[in-house]
This record gives sequence, C-alpha cells and structure tokens, in this order.
Amino acid sequence: MNIQARPYDHPDAVKLEAEVQQEYIERYDGEGDTTPLDPAMFRPPVGLFLVAYDTQGRPVATGAWRTQDENGEGYADGDAELKRMYVTPDCRGLGLARRILAVLEDDARAAGRTRMVLETGTAQPEAIALYTSSGYAPAEKFGHFRDYPDSRCFAKPLTP
Repeated sequence: MNIQARPYDHPDAVKLEAEVQQEYIERYDGEGDTTPLDPAMFRPPVGLFLVAYDTQGRPVATGAWRTQDENGEGYADGDAELKRMYVTPDCRGLGLARRILAVLEDDARAAGRTRMVLETGTAQPEAIALYTSSGYAPAEKFGHFRDYPDSRCFAKPLTP
C-alpha cells in the first residue's frame, strides 16, 4: 500500500468520500455525515488528508486530521480532530486503517497538536475497536454530533 497526502478535493478523495457517505447512510438509517468541511481545513500545517492506494494504484482508504481549538463545541486548545477514516470493504482487515492512523498522529504531533480527538457512532463497532485498541479513551462529547445519542467521542494524548 502506498499512502499519499492529497487535497480533500482531489478526485480520489472525492470518490472515497462518496463511498464513506453511502456507508454512513446505510449504517445510520439514511443520514450521512453533515459536518461542515472545507478543503482548507486539511492543508498542512493545520491538517492533513491521506489517500492510500493499492498495488494497482486504486484508491482504497482515507484518513485526515484538522486543527481544533476551544470554540464552544467541546474542543480544547491543541486538539487535532480525526476525520474521514475509511477503508474500502475489500481492503478491510489488512491493518491499513491502523497505518493511516499512526501517520496522522505523527503528523499532528509534529504540527504541535497535543491531543487527537474523534467522534464515531455506535453503528461503527469496528471503528470503536480500532480506536480503543490504539490507546483512545472515551471523552466528553464534542463537535457536530455531540447531542446525538449514538455518538461516541474518544481522545488520546499526543505526547512527544
């Protein structure tokens, strides 16, 4: 697998974004992720968007982080928010999400962020298992879905 930084509006990112939205719709009874996102949120040094490619050059996974600071939605100064972790169904179970997560954590740490935070939902038990096995602990709810009952938030210190 080849992991590359790409703009959020890159055609491969857009393709996988459509796939992950379809998965959200299926898992959450017709509702996709309506978090307002802009490509500028993922441009270094305030964020990073990754696309992973298989050996044939096909885009098969994404992951990103964006800067968050205290803003009234439950974030804290120094936060990096994990977004758009997705692996195509045919590439799941290969450790790709864990590899992308490690790259994102290292990049956010290098950018001076002190904590990685993320929001997922109860209909994504695989994601919850990945995050908890990677050192993430339940956190007070934050962000766009903080008032949703099936929302779950997690955090992990980004120590040097």
